[in-house]
Amino acid sequence: MSTDLARPEGLEKVTGTARYAGDQRPDGLVHAWPVPTTVARGDITAVDTAAALAIPGVLAVLTHRDAPALTLPEDGDPTLAVLQSPRVRHRGEVAALVVAETSQDARAGAEAVRIGYAVEPHDVVLTDDHPGLYTPEKANGGHPAVRTRGDFDHAYRQAAVRIDRTYRIGPLHNHPMEPHTATARWSGGRLTVHDSSQGGNNVQETLAALFGARPQDVLVISEHVGGGFGAKGTARPHVVLAAMAALHVGRPVRLALPRAQMSALTGHRSPTVHRVRLGADGGGRLAALAHEVVTRSSTVREFVEQAAVPARVMYAAPHSRTAHRVVRQDVPTPSWMRAPGEAPGMFALECAMDELAEACGLDPVELRVRNEPAVEPDTGRPFSSRHLVECLREGARRFDWAGERARAPRREGAWLLGSGVAASTYPVLVAPSTAEAVALPDGTFLLRTNATDIGTGARAVLTGIAAEALGVPADRVTVAIGRTDLPRAPLAGGSAGTASWGWAVHEACGGLRRALADRGDAPLPADGLRHRADTTGAVLEAGRAYARHAFGAQFAQVAVDADTGEVRLRRLVGVFAAGRILNARTARSQLVGGMIMGVSMALLEHSTMDREFGDHAERDLASYHVAANADIPSVEAHWIDERDAHLNPMGAKGIGEIGIVGTAAAVANAVHHATGVRVRELPVRPEALLDALPG
Repeated sequence: MSTDLARPEGLEKVTGTARYAGDQRPDGLVHAWPVPTTVARGDITAVDTAAALAIPGVLAVLTHRDAPALTLPEDGDPTLAVLQSPRVRHRGEVAALVVAETSQDARAGAEAVRIGYAVEPHDVVLTDDHPGLYTPEKANGGHPAVRTRGDFDHAYRQAAVRIDRTYRIGPLHNHPMEPHTATARWSGGRLTVHDSSQGGNNVQETLAALFGARPQDVLVISEHVGGGFGAKGTARPHVVLAAMAALHVGRPVRLALPRAQMSALTGHRSPTVHRVRLGADGGGRLAALAHEVVTRSSTVREFVEQAAVPARVMYAAPHSRTAHRVVRQDVPTPSWMRAPGEAPGMFALECAMDELAEACGLDPVELRVRNEPAVEPDTGRPFSSRHLVECLREGARRFDWAGERARAPRREGAWLLGSGVAASTYPVLVAPSTAEAVALPDGTFLLRTNATDIGTGARAVLTGIAAEALGVPADRVTVAIGRTDLPRAPLAGGSAGTASWGWAVHEACGGLRRALADRGDAPLPADGLRHRADTTGAVLEAGRAYARHAFGAQFAQVAVDADTGEVRLRRLVGVFAAGRILNARTARSQLVGGMIMGVSMALLEHSTMDREFGDHAERDLASYHVAANADIPSVEAHWIDERDAHLNPMGAKGIGEIGIVGTAAAVANAVHHATGVRVRELPVRPEALLDALPG
């Protein structure tokens, strides 16, 4: 199998010929612009559309009074019931939708709509002791909200070394480069939507249910998607609004969600407060571990960030408690953001482990090695493979960890230098998928599956899997993805895409290869010879006896300006154990991208909840800061050769999210090493350091 296959669509993307959802131009296309609510709680009492309708080019203004009715299933997502009620549940909900001949006319019309409200007091501030906090039944991913083993309280009291710390992470927003966009048209009772989605089948089924259509009468096309980070993992209000507007005006409608509205309508990472308690003997061996999380969701829908779950996997502590509490507030509904649960949870846990290492007088790498479990602590199941210690050792070698810790902290002019380390984990997730392989008379092969490429290189990886299974060169394989009229496949999310789609592709191509061998020299049918695979049964049975996770270790060097408190990354090295790496080129890109996102999380990204107005203040890329080239001088991603027979036919684990998981903690730990200041709230801000710096 080629482990360095280039993206088949790469030329299209760099030359601008790849067509995204917002590039579609069907005849008669018109444009829609949402009107957001400007209060955080209450009811809409009046809607004045006269000024908007007087603007030339404005065709319609939809409100809750005249919008097409939607049918929300009992288990449906209530955030999608747009324009169905005068109730306002958070600031930024859609109060009206303007449809016009041009996007400029639609925007002008939206600005002309006047909304009246009966305003009620709102609750948007998360506190550790909020009276509305409760323990949910489950957290995201179906994880139990609370898990206990042994007697944590007794073991913690008896421990020779105790750490009791609280860590905080504010709300974060996904902000993919491509805003949420949909182009929708109805024809003869059938709906076709070009949508910027991470999974077309979910959008297809959601739209069919909402509009009372058959799923086969809804075609969702997502051939190219400009990033998602979880924000496009399910149907979002924009695609419902586009379909609604197209139905109302009888013409194709494009809706590109303004970036300023994305923070209220497309999900975000909820703020989390983490209390971590570690009890160990003098040699650093854990006896007790507790990770208790406070977070929030909206009044619209419960979503609980599973931030305490990684503590159930990482270290051998015989007595543990992991728990989540949540409060429902008048805020937009949080949702998936790259590595939900693991990214914030491991920041807290890995910073606490660094504090424990310091308290025990141990090297932070050695502390983690001493607490390596033989089986998964929470379940007692054996690991299908676990090479965290190897990642730590190899990362330490590549980073020259021993030398760095011996030399630093040190000073270069105004800069204080330090280094830090953290471990990473991410679960192996696999979903049932289908695929069809076709052998064509000209000697080429077509692979069909409704996978989605959100910029990660899915086409390249699937081409390599198919070519290997067929035993042919990759240039004889074409991959068709991104349409719901292809064989059904799960979304691109949870680092599960390649494992899920690739399994079905491997089976379909393997079956076709056997069918070709059975035919001998017999000519192929004019439309080709086909073999279809469905992995539902195999996926549900696979790996039940094993705990399946990817692991990694990140090492960071930072420089802190002693006069200003500015923190700059100098180096970042990551080493990962993620099964078989199927394409080195795209894998390195994913791992490096994840680590860069972790640097953003550590030093830059933050959303501020305005307690007076009830919305997030940073609503564009000018105010919501992410890492740019100048912030990332050196990032290295490496992996070890890991073989795991309990995963899938390719032996692959997901790599899309593990890069982000430990990075923020490694950076924060490096800041402490450089300055002696322990920052327990992200992002690390200069004002958190200035008072303690030598200057």
